[in-house]
Amino acid sequence: MTVRQDQLKNGFRIVTEHMPGLQSAAIGIWVTAGGRHERIEQNGIAHFLEHMAFKGTERRTALQIAEAIEDVGGYINAYTSREVTAYYARVLKDDVALAMDVIGDIVLNPVFDPREIEVERGVILQEIGQAFDTPDDVIFDWLQEQSYHNQPLGRTILGPSERVSTFSRDDLSGFVAEHYGPDQMILSAAGAVDHDALMEMAEQMFGHLKPRKGLVADPARFTGGEARQEKELEQAHFALALESPGYRDDEIYTAQIYSTALGGGMSSRLFQEVRETRGLCYTIFAQTGAYADTGTTTIYAGTSSDQVSELASITIDEMKRAAEEMTPEEVARARAQMKAGMLMGLESPSNRAERLARLVQIWGRVPSLADTVAKIDAVSTKDVRKFAEQMAVHAPAALALYGPVSRAPTLAELQERRAA
Repeated sequence: MTVRQDQLKNGFRIVTEHMPGLQSAAIGIWVTAGGRHERIEQNGIAHFLEHMAFKGTERRTALQIAEAIEDVGGYINAYTSREVTAYYARVLKDDVALAMDVIGDIVLNPVFDPREIEVERGVILQEIGQAFDTPDDVIFDWLQEQSYHNQPLGRTILGPSERVSTFSRDDLSGFVAEHYGPDQMILSAAGAVDHDALMEMAEQMFGHLKPRKGLVADPARFTGGEARQEKELEQAHFALALESPGYRDDEIYTAQIYSTALGGGMSSRLFQEVRETRGLCYTIFAQTGAYADTGTTTIYAGTSSDQVSELASITIDEMKRAAEEMTPEEVARARAQMKAGMLMGLESPSNRAERLARLVQIWGRVPSLADTVAKIDAVSTKDVRKFAEQMAVHAPAALALYGPVSRAPTLAELQERRAA
């Protein structure tokens, strides 16, 4: 497999990986324009814009966009995160040029028909309402808000309904003008792709764009805090976040191995102690997520109202035990899970295309898999124990609780237990 990377004169970047033997390809445009790039009055507009890209261009109606890809058996989609918006498709190798044309069209030529804006506004408002009806969705938004209080990184991706209700055509066009410059875009493709052919297509579609100075996201600052809402639900939802490394920090590998060993699978400490031994919950997990300049290790569980206090206490105790007792076998198992998950995922061209885009966005290049594996293998048990102590005792924390949580401990009480 061969990774190739190029750049047009205007800063537009292209990265591809040919995967021999495949009959299909994944291709997309990743734009450095997510939730954290919005001003407060724009909160939710990156996601709104993603929806509107599929609602018609100067050349295609919304139906024609869908039909163009589905007529050849492919699929097309998009997503908005806190740091990127992505528009991507999966097609057979003979239809790569078609997919490139459609994706380029929706990114460059959306018409923002006022009637379609109103239709999609209603769809997004329904999406926001649905999120509030999904406890294990909304609790993570609250946790993010407490982790990065009063910062763009702490705001919801969907935005509040009162702002979404007011976005206009000019607002959408203005966000595109601010953030959709050629040097803020990455064309990434993997599978049955021809790099030189994609370069030619990129030059034709994007080569005329003039570079523009994008707005730089404010540096993130983990604040910590507590959000608690009592509601009559079957379960009390508990989520704890701890400040962790960003993805440009090599300690990110230690953080990910730690969270895997702590709560990343059925053999993990939290799963075994909280669920298997004590039967306090059905779902419990730990995971580490990262941004450009910060990250969080998150623990989530759902349990009954009369057991949430015990669950929270045991979670803190297990974190402290991990700092003292994490074994080489646990670290080796977590390393194996991490490497296997990464390598298995890369058997998919869609996952590879996304990985390529994110690595180019982060590093400006694509580090080799061998380098990444070597960094994972270099993490020692001592490293993990040291990181575990930081998480258990010292790291700033945020807490979110939702449901019948009157008996749940406060963040201050959990902090006391951490310090004991």
